[in-house]
Amino acid sequence: MPNRIALNLPASGLRWLAVGAAVGLFVAAAGAPSFSPHTALAVDATTPEHTITVNGTGRVTLTPDIAELRLGVNITRPTARQARADAAVAMTGVIGAIKKAGVADKDIQTSSLSLQPVYDYSNTGQGKLTGFQVLNIVAVTIRDIAKVGDLVDASVTAGATSVDGVTFRVEDETRAEAQARTAAVADARAKATALASAAGVTIAGVSSINEVSNTVPYPVAYAGGAAKDSASTPVQPGTTEIDIVVTMVFRIG
Repeated sequence: MPNRIALNLPASGLRWLAVGAAVGLFVAAAGAPSFSPHTALAVDATTPEHTITVNGTGRVTLTPDIAELRLGVNITRPTARQARADAAVAMTGVIGAIKKAGVADKDIQTSSLSLQPVYDYSNTGQGKLTGFQVLNIVAVTIRDIAKVGDLVDASVTAGATSVDGVTFRVEDETRAEAQARTAAVADARAKATALASAAGVTIAGVSSINEVSNTVPYPVAYAGGAAKDSASTPVQPGTTEIDIVVTMVFRIG
């Protein structure tokens, strides 16, 4: 039978023993390693990038090879039926003249067609019906610019009463855009190199390139009117400019 040791302590001694045990546990806990998560302070050692930002412009001038214009018939008659019939005859003649000039069906498109009553408000407060107006307009794409003047004359002779306008463009601008883009980058690099040289630094590379504008065609307006019998209507296509602007950020060192 094991030996047992009995401690007979007064009540005050038991209290002091409990206090000592509690203190000992606190000290042991303080000295033991902690496994609770700690907040880590991240140190960003990345060196800020030094850059130069410049804009570059590239421009290519082209001669247009496409013309677009609108030819119309505007007829007013006492009755809607008569206005429609006469306008149909006139526009049929105009379209015939356009096709005779070598324009394909796919390049002729009706852009406006309307039939409206016409009122006279000059004598009384209430409008008086005086007739009906038919407006028929076709948009025409001409792929042989040399024929624009003759086509206008033939259309007016055939019955067209309006030439709404003419614009010129280049059908395929892909190659010209590529040339303008290359020129814009070269212009930006030259500017950055000049700035870096003046500041006593060198270009280390390109950080970013952003194209901020694209093709800018310049249409040429044409004031329509009846063609003169003595001469063909003169039409000048002029030129079209394609502009490319880039913003480039260069790293410097």
